[in-house]
Amino acid sequence: MNRRKAIGRLILVGLGGAIGFGGYRWHALVREPDITFLEKQDALLGALADTIIPSSANAPGALQAGVGPFILAMVKDCADRKTQNKFVDGLIDLETRCQRSFNRSYLLCDKDQQQEVLSYYAKTESAMKGWWGKAEARLLGMPFFDTLKRYTVMGYCSSQKGATQGLAYLAVPGSYQGCIAYQKDQPAWATK
Repeated sequence: MNRRKAIGRLILVGLGGAIGFGGYRWHALVREPDITFLEKQDALLGALADTIIPSSANAPGALQAGVGPFILAMVKDCADRKTQNKFVDGLIDLETRCQRSFNRSYLLCDKDQQQEVLSYYAKTESAMKGWWGKAEARLLGMPFFDTLKRYTVMGYCSSQKGATQGLAYLAVPGSYQGCIAYQKDQPAWATK
């Protein structure tokens, strides 16, 4: 066998492997999402949201605001199929990571361990910035952590407890003042 044939065959094998792997990854994105698995994760979604927005002395956390069912409804009813699949796969990966690192489920981990796990996802799985990130989200779906964070904040700020107790809600805010000094432990303003 001469060198050209060997190099040509190596290139063909490499291309075949790349196309096969790409097809497998594409199928993983566009397959029917496992919604029944997602519906059973209500407690996990509440715990994840509560790690992102914990309760404090002055404000309820995301768990008390009922953000877990909101995240479930948003992923199930409003997210596209690719984002749904990434979210379900992210939940499975999160549980696997907790079992591997701490020998327990995310729900049984202490607050520091939960923070550590979510910090890992915040660092490794966030979407790219700019037009490339928009194209990636459109073609491949939103990453797991970005979806979780977006729906947690959206659910908290639109819940009654979050908007009235966690944020400073003023139905009619009055005159515009461009620069107001915040007091210690003062919540952010909820209306735009």
